[in-house]
Formats: sequence, C-alpha cells, structure tokens
Amino acid sequence: MKPAELAKLDALPLHSRTPIEWAHAVLADPILLLIDHAFLEKKAANNALELLTRWPGEWLPGWVETMTGVARDEAAHLSQVMRILLRRGGRLDRCHKNPYANALRLLVRKGDPAEILDRLLVSALIEVRSCERFAALATASGDVELADFYEALFSSEFGHYRVFLELARKMAGAAAVEARWQQLLASEAQILARQETGPRIHSGCARYD
Repeated sequence: MKPAELAKLDALPLHSRTPIEWAHAVLADPILLLIDHAFLEKKAANNALELLTRWPGEWLPGWVETMTGVARDEAAHLSQVMRILLRRGGRLDRCHKNPYANALRLLVRKGDPAEILDRLLVSALIEVRSCERFAALATASGDVELADFYEALFSSEFGHYRVFLELARKMAGAAAVEARWQQLLASEAQILARQETGPRIHSGCARYD
C-alpha cells in the first residue's frame, strides 16, 4: 500500500486491530470470501437507500446527494465483486447472514434524533472496519487482481466512513457525537471478538492470533 494509505490506516480509530494472520486465513477460500463480500456491498447500498427512505427530507445540506452517492458507489463495488466472482466460477447464494452487522444494529437507540445519529455512527463503524480489513487483505494477498481490488476499496471505504461520521457531526454537537462514537467503537471491538472464524470480511480472528 502507498504511504498515504498507510497513514490513513494508522489513523483509523478502531479499538482493536486485525492481525495479518486473519487475512492469510480467509484468503485460503477466496470464492467464499468474495460471496460474503458481494452480499456486504449489496447491503451497504441498501443501507444508504434505506436511510434516504426513512429520512427523505433535506434535513441536512447535501443529504440526498450524499446518500445517493454512497448507494451508487456501493452498487459499483457490488458489480466489481460479482465480475471477479463469476469469472472465477462462483455464484451468490440466496441467503446470507451477517451476525456482526446485526449485533451492531441492536445498539441503535429508538426515536429521533438519537436513532438517526446511531444509524449514521453504526454505518461509519461498518465502513471503518471494512476499510481496515481490506487493507489487511491487500497486504496479504498474493493474487495481484485481488490485492489491487482490495487496495482500491480501502480508499473508497475510508471516504464513506468519513462521510457518515461528518454527517453525524453536522446533526449533533461535537462532544455528544464523540462520546457516543467512543461507546460504539468499544462495543464494536467486543462484537468482532465474538464472531466465528471463517472466510468472511467481518469474521473473528481468535484462532489466527
């Protein structure tokens, strides 16, 4: 990875870090990893559109443009993953479970404005962890196509993480956002530590330490 990207990686606010052994382990089954990845990109696009559906008004400057832009980016990533997956003989299953994201969404408080703030922060959490995982995959992969793909996604997900966090800061005071952000970061690290291992972007890494 380039020096500028390594600087971004070092600056990620995560409360835990993924060992490179995790990346080597999940890359042992690249087809299943790509299938999981494709579902995550689809869900990320749906999340942006769901936010726009739930809060459709121009309640923040640039809200509509931002959410549609994120959805467009994630749909493009889905298309890229699918091209690689199909070229390598894989295909999507009909069902997909993501206990990591589901556990994070259980942290969302009900009722505005707390609910929209938490939705934005949880979206930022998923993006920032994905960002870190893509950096690990780019570093560990001996497959040039996959390494280049994951490195490109690192930069994109970093941008999305910053977008969601900045939107949260626009809608609430800096102190309140930072306090809630640190709470959720701590919870995210605990949730990730409880995940089962396997060829998934948000799998656990206990066996790889």
